[in-house]
Amino acid sequence: MKIPTTLKHKPVIVSENYENIDGRKAYKTDAKGLSLGLAQWNDRGKLDISAKVWRYTGEKWSRQSEELPMHRVLDLAILICRSSLYFQEAYRFPKLYDPNKTLIDRIGLQGDAMSVSVCTDNPLIDEDIQLFSQALSDDGEMIGERLRVLSRLLKEMGY
Repeated sequence: MKIPTTLKHKPVIVSENYENIDGRKAYKTDAKGLSLGLAQWNDRGKLDISAKVWRYTGEKWSRQSEELPMHRVLDLAILICRSSLYFQEAYRFPKLYDPNKTLIDRIGLQGDAMSVSVCTDNPLIDEDIQLFSQALSDDGEMIGERLRVLSRLLKEMGY
């Protein structure tokens, strides 16, 4: 499906037909495309680029389409990678986390750090972390494929 170019987000690089590869929802998702382009929140004289997931209801482009600044997309990738690494060893804890040490890591960024922690404010954390871990395991092959591609591309870029 063609991504619209007449809306506020101005696509520059697109991945159309994303619905064919959208994880477990492949071929039955409303996420029809991804794009990198000029952000919809740009003001005159200010230019930001963003990533966007384009959702289509079957009749119109959805207001649930998400647009994120590029650095947030990468921050989410960092969070996914660090969380996946954590869950490789989480089996050592009876609850999959140590209630006395919920901070997983602090990752240095921009002169400060991104904190990665188990969310113990969630009243159902003991149940939810088990479900999360199981889903992460169930999707391991699909996530691993994407991480291997990301790793290869980062190496090609010199990182």
